[in-house]
Amino acid sequence: MAANLTAGTDAGTPDPGSMGKARATGKGRTSPAGRPRRTARLREALWGYTFMAPALALFAVMGVYTIVYGFSLSFAQWNGFWPQWHWRGLRNYTDLLGGSPTYAPIVRTAALNTLYVMIAVPVLTVLISFPLALVLNSIRRFQGVLRSVYFLPYVTTGIAVYFAWQYILEPEGAINLLLQSAGLGSLSQPQGWLGNPDTALPTLIMVMVWSAVPVSMLLYLTGLQSLDGSLLEAAQLDGAGRVRTALHIIWPLMRPMTLVITLLNLRDALQGFQMFLIMTNGGPGDSTSVLGLETYRLAFLSELSPTLGLASALGWLLFIAALVVAFLNQRATRRTE
Repeated sequence: MAANLTAGTDAGTPDPGSMGKARATGKGRTSPAGRPRRTARLREALWGYTFMAPALALFAVMGVYTIVYGFSLSFAQWNGFWPQWHWRGLRNYTDLLGGSPTYAPIVRTAALNTLYVMIAVPVLTVLISFPLALVLNSIRRFQGVLRSVYFLPYVTTGIAVYFAWQYILEPEGAINLLLQSAGLGSLSQPQGWLGNPDTALPTLIMVMVWSAVPVSMLLYLTGLQSLDGSLLEAAQLDGAGRVRTALHIIWPLMRPMTLVITLLNLRDALQGFQMFLIMTNGGPGDSTSVLGLETYRLAFLSELSPTLGLASALGWLLFIAALVVAFLNQRATRRTE
């Protein structure tokens, strides 16, 4: 009887060792709900990739292909119509950086003007937009109306604004007439503010600052409205005036926002050329020539030897400069944090 019970127990009870082996190998388990879940996830992923396929294909054609094509073109000579490229290697880059007596002086002058713009535009934008943001933040009535008025230059079509400024800056334009009516006719420019090589570039810089101030001011205003009010109240209780509070409390807290504004204006100053093309086309002479405009000229307006390869090389040099600026800005942002 006992033997039978023992035998029955041994026969009916599974061995723990065999159960462990079954768990380790995955055998012996049945998950009827697992397979439908995997199938549903796979089907969902396939549908997602199906919807993403057109965008990925468009990016591959318009993005990756054009980048590779432009980079390859920077090592060749081509006029846009030849059936084949003429390989030049690094000569396009060396010609732009000083090896060519024809192109190197043009690029050098454009680089110097671009450097002036890159320094002046961010500095002036910060110096103007930060006080405006402080004033607008202190106003309680009609703040929305004033914000819309300040933001109007940014939402206006750029080309229309450039033509309007060109008309205002003419010899018989509004600025000269205003100076003459105020008794400051000696400060007016008989050939126009864009016709004098000494005033053309500073005038364009001021137009760029006028266009950049609205966005910068709104960014500063956003940062001001996110500040802890207890800090400002503590400063007022300690007897700090508005100027001291702005310089020693608010301004240090706005450093990350200032870095963002500086980077945006550096990017526009480095790569932008539409305003220079429309308003002066680099003139008078080369006084308003910048690197972005020279890239456009080499690609589409040059009457010299085929220069599409030179234009592509100059574009890649601008891209490298933009990467350096972004890297420096990132390092500065990390230090401030």
